[in-house]
Amino acid sequence: MTRDTKYYDILGVSPSASEGELKKAYRKLALKYHPDKNPEAGDQFKEISHAYEVLSNPEKRQLYDQYGEEGLNGQGGMGGMDAESLFSELFGGGLFGGGRSRGPQGPRRGKDMVHQLKVSLEDLYKGKATKLALQKHVLCGGCGGKGGKQGAVQTCSGCNGQGARITIRQMGPMIQQFQEVCPQCRGEGEIINEKDRCKQCLGKKIVGEKKILEVFIDKGMKNGQQISFAGEGDQAPNIIPGDIIIALDQKPHSTFQRDGDDLVYQANIDLLTALAGGQFVIPHLDDRMLLVTILPGEAIQPDMVKVIPNEGMPSYRHQTHGHLFVKFTVDFPQSNWADDETIAQLYSILPPNKPLPAFGNKHVDEVVLADATGYQSQRAHHAHHNDDDDEQDGGQPGVQCAQS
Repeated sequence: MTRDTKYYDILGVSPSASEGELKKAYRKLALKYHPDKNPEAGDQFKEISHAYEVLSNPEKRQLYDQYGEEGLNGQGGMGGMDAESLFSELFGGGLFGGGRSRGPQGPRRGKDMVHQLKVSLEDLYKGKATKLALQKHVLCGGCGGKGGKQGAVQTCSGCNGQGARITIRQMGPMIQQFQEVCPQCRGEGEIINEKDRCKQCLGKKIVGEKKILEVFIDKGMKNGQQISFAGEGDQAPNIIPGDIIIALDQKPHSTFQRDGDDLVYQANIDLLTALAGGQFVIPHLDDRMLLVTILPGEAIQPDMVKVIPNEGMPSYRHQTHGHLFVKFTVDFPQSNWADDETIAQLYSILPPNKPLPAFGNKHVDEVVLADATGYQSQRAHHAHHNDDDDEQDGGQPGVQCAQS
């Protein structure tokens, strides 16, 4: 019976895991949390590597199973091989580039594939599972990614498998060195006889495949947030596949705007409801209807903002909700909507007019407001007419012809 399961828990395996299961779990976690790919996960990467180093060593694993971490004292508890060395030993080093040498060169890592996924605000509010069809490259099943039958692939003698060769030219006293694509293998580093090429991939070693991914959009996810599928990128010989990354692209919403975990709703109410109170409805993102009450005399003004607590967006991976802010616009009645008697009643009900300022000895002209629409169009017509006159004068206003 295992005394301590901490290291097994770090790798996500059971205490009875085989050597192959341990290696598979470590490879998956090490690729995900390597500092070159995930700079903020340095400590987690070290924990993963240390757990694998202990459990992959039969002697250390036996001590750990019997006595826990205390049993490793003097046996390389937190010492032994460092995380980068262990990673390089398993993967061949240089996996994520960066110009650092980590021992013998192994297969390099392929590029990540990024795809945009259009989502609605409702999807981000309620969560959703959706299927996404993508095209990717996989190793040819007909030849196992070799390009031809066994023994048909030969290393190019013209470039020694490098795909390029160095040419030295002497130009007078100068000697110049050029690198060019090998013409024998066309930069592939290998040569396959035409008759020996794989009939399925025609010697290209890879074929196209349609991949269906099931994407789970969690409640509270945000615009631009990414969902990764580790190792699902394009395959190629001697390449560790990169990831497929799904980037969420939120579509604009007709009535709601999102601000972090808060929502903003534009409510349009009539003047009577704004002054005397009443109710209106907000259709929410989860198909509920929020019946909102405005209290009598609350006097809602245009652009006033109120809040409905805890009715905003759900927080990502938490149970809390943001708030729903309601910004008001108020519909006023059309001109001449009431008779003199109704107007008189308003004077008796509403707060009194603001008093006029004292004029003192200043001259006062009494004026009347008119609709501005006609005046605005008239001003535009005059401006256009003046532009035509300027063009006829050669664009030089104020210049007159001399009189003979």
